[in-house]
Amino acid sequence: MDDARLVAHWDRMALHFDKMIAPLERRVIGDARDWVASRVGGRTLELAIGTGLNLPHYPAALELTGIEWSPVMLDKARARADSLGRSVRLFRADAARLPFDDTSFDTVVCTLSMCCIPDDDGALAEASRVLRPGGRLLLVDHVASTVAPVRWGQRAVEHFTIPSQGEHFTRRPLPKLAGHGLRVVDTSLRALGIIERVEAVKPA
Repeated sequence: MDDARLVAHWDRMALHFDKMIAPLERRVIGDARDWVASRVGGRTLELAIGTGLNLPHYPAALELTGIEWSPVMLDKARARADSLGRSVRLFRADAARLPFDDTSFDTVVCTLSMCCIPDDDGALAEASRVLRPGGRLLLVDHVASTVAPVRWGQRAVEHFTIPSQGEHFTRRPLPKLAGHGLRVVDTSLRALGIIERVEAVKPA
């Protein structure tokens, strides 16, 4: 599936995304957004900000930048920021080709999006590049479950979701972080091992 088709897919999804994900927020994702928000600091970049579902959770004074490649998602995020009275710089950009200088940010966040970024290695490399030494990467995503029957179901679903919408259910960013110069300092699995939270740092 090429990038143009993926962007068109997420433009369509943006129209009902919040309603679609609401049951998962309660039953699976839980307090993951609060977990991320409690660890951000300094100049913060959110990759694939989507409709801005993290925005209500961030500290009010956070200096925040967000990127998203779906124009409709980006419009939704902008409207949410306006409704919250939050100042945020928003850009249309590809997470694997960030329009920012090296060491521009203190924190980089990506929640529930690395699963559908086509070039996840490129996105992780870019996250590392724009982090300052000592900066922090915070990830939350759905990964291959630690429960075998659930994992088998995820793999079956991927036969349809990867070609149709670029969505991976068994992709796991954590093992790739060391290769991008990042050191994992905290990680946990929740909800039958489906939801993984990762905090990594870029060594000084």
